[in-house]
Amino acid sequence: MAEPRHPSFIRPYGDHIDDGLTQVAFTLPIAHGPVARTAAVELAHRMGLERAEIVHQQRLLVGYTYFVLYGRCRHRVDVTSVSGSAAVEYMTQRETEAFAAERIGRTIVVIGASTGTDTHSVGIDAVLNLKGYHGHHGLEGYAGFEVINLGSQVPNRVLLARASEHRADAILVSQTVTQQDLHLKNLTELVELLEAEGDREQTVLVCGGPRISDELAKELGYDAGFSKGTYPHHVATFLVREIAARIRAGSAEHAPAPRD
Repeated sequence: MAEPRHPSFIRPYGDHIDDGLTQVAFTLPIAHGPVARTAAVELAHRMGLERAEIVHQQRLLVGYTYFVLYGRCRHRVDVTSVSGSAAVEYMTQRETEAFAAERIGRTIVVIGASTGTDTHSVGIDAVLNLKGYHGHHGLEGYAGFEVINLGSQVPNRVLLARASEHRADAILVSQTVTQQDLHLKNLTELVELLEAEGDREQTVLVCGGPRISDELAKELGYDAGFSKGTYPHHVATFLVREIAARIRAGSAEHAPAPRD
């Protein structure tokens, strides 16, 4: 029995609201042929797609077939029961620079890299390098920032050694390769090494990548995580606010006790 249509209950749509039309794509470890086709449609039905149709199928390797299917999603979600992070108001580059000058008052040192065996540096370059991305300067172009970009395939121990050498306020880590959860193992190792050196509390730790979310990053022990759609000013806004907050907290901790 279908759920009643209600403004708070939503599902995907293609042609008109609430039609449920959805496209999915997946690879099955089975040879291209009639059996693979039937298995793909059955799987789509089990995923909640009604009247599923294959619109594309392709043999990838021996014993593997890629499918694209189209169908009608039968499920809805009640948006009133879904929780999420509050929207963040990001600052522009000029606003970030003014905030840092007023609340921090010194050069902010940021070091970043794509770590482990990850060879992809496009993401970390977009955030750190002057050229930036899509018309947004990277942190290297921000007044009051000193940026060290170590590039790709940087071992975690090397990154931490350079961070200590430069007395970095923040470490930025980019992870693109996610096969067999390599990114999770590498990100976890970095946190453990930083904690073992006793520098975790003094360092703002940020990670990013296509499979990274803010929630996942915090679960792994990072202060924030950034995924697709991130621009340099998003990261810069977080960094200056977090560093300023730590400075305030440190000042309050060492403030003289009030007199009676």
